Amino acid sequence: MPIGIALLGAGKIGSAVADMLLNESGLLRRRSGQTLELRHVVEKYPERITAVKIPPRLLRPTIDAVLKDSQTQIVIELIGGLEPARTFVLQALKAGKHVVTANKYLLAIHGPEIFAAAKRAKRCISFEASCGGAIPIILALTKGLLANDIHRLVGIVNGTCNYILTQMMRSGQSYGDALAGAQAAGFAEADPTLDVNGTDSAHKIAILAGLAFGAEVPISAVDISGIDTLQDADLKYGKELGYACKLLAIAEKIDGGISLRVHPTFVPADQPLASVNGSFNAISVFGHAAGHTMYYGRGAGPKPTASAVLADVIDVAMGTAPLLFAQLPLLTRRAKLKIVPTRQIVARNYLRITALDLPGVLAQITAILGHHGISIAAVVQHQSNAGQYVPVVITTHEAQDGAMAEAVAKIDQLKSIRGNTVRIRVLGTEG
Repeated sequence: MPIGIALLGAGKIGSAVADMLLNESGLLRRRSGQTLELRHVVEKYPERITAVKIPPRLLRPTIDAVLKDSQTQIVIELIGGLEPARTFVLQALKAGKHVVTANKYLLAIHGPEIFAAAKRAKRCISFEASCGGAIPIILALTKGLLANDIHRLVGIVNGTCNYILTQMMRSGQSYGDALAGAQAAGFAEADPTLDVNGTDSAHKIAILAGLAFGAEVPISAVDISGIDTLQDADLKYGKELGYACKLLAIAEKIDGGISLRVHPTFVPADQPLASVNGSFNAISVFGHAAGHTMYYGRGAGPKPTASAVLADVIDVAMGTAPLLFAQLPLLTRRAKLKIVPTRQIVARNYLRITALDLPGVLAQITAILGHHGISIAAVVQHQSNAGQYVPVVITTHEAQDGAMAEAVAKIDQLKSIRGNTVRIRVLGTEG
């Protein structure tokens, strides 16, 4: 018996999903043993659908026909945003439909409400495509790594930012040129704000951390900074020091709680994440038994995301996803763990200080760092004329983040210092 499917939203990803359902049904049936029937496509602006030819008989202006159709068992939500996506998902669950979504924004903000509604309706939410595109990271956390006490996640989870940083580091492009290139290549939206300011990555790490730690993770718990304030000079110095710059999303257990943050990070060249370039994503997971496992692949794009969406659809159709959702505590019965402020984490740091090239200035800087318990690993200063302001680049050994922030504030108060010191965290040995 065919599994009836309704698709909400036929944008880039929705069109790719529709294309596979309509034109690759034989492949899907051979691979899964399931017959998937696209019965409804709800699209407010059908004239905008250009990537796939959808039979007019399937097009719907509203969700009403979907909710009334007893032969539609699965609703795929690809509208994006909070509303009307939230309302439609809740309506679909109440009507007895399982829901597949790629909407990380929706799950990061309204996940508890939606999961509770699914539980009441005895239906499931599947969301592999919400984090990492085609990378099966949700599968790993909910199945493959279930025997592990996971203590750390470190990921490149935004393809737009990774593409921009790769172009800036490899080709010396400016931020503006690299962003324009990402938009031309289809990796960045016309308004890339949520990508470049770190918000998109924060949504994803909140979802992943919730699964990894079995914890409630409000989006407000994630400390966020993006790549939109990075300066070309720091990327050049980073490259000279043997680092790649990546926007990392990090979640880890610390002192009986959890720390969650998104920020630009210098990654040593010998670390696996340093080699993840272009629009690719990668997520490192650290468990007590498995150790370090890493998941790599296309993190965005219509086809890769459609691949993850349809994997979820098949999982629902086979009955495995509903069973997992009903029984797995990581999904619906989560603990409340304390949120550890970022100032309590320990990390290495890169500092670029604009200082007068005069005797004693470097000694003042090192004295302040030493007073705050911060040990210097290296100092780089290119040749200059005495009496001029010059960049002094310092890398440190591990230090508490709060102490580092206080030291930088003290350094910037020195009369021999101009402007604000640039600080970028450096990934440690457990990448």
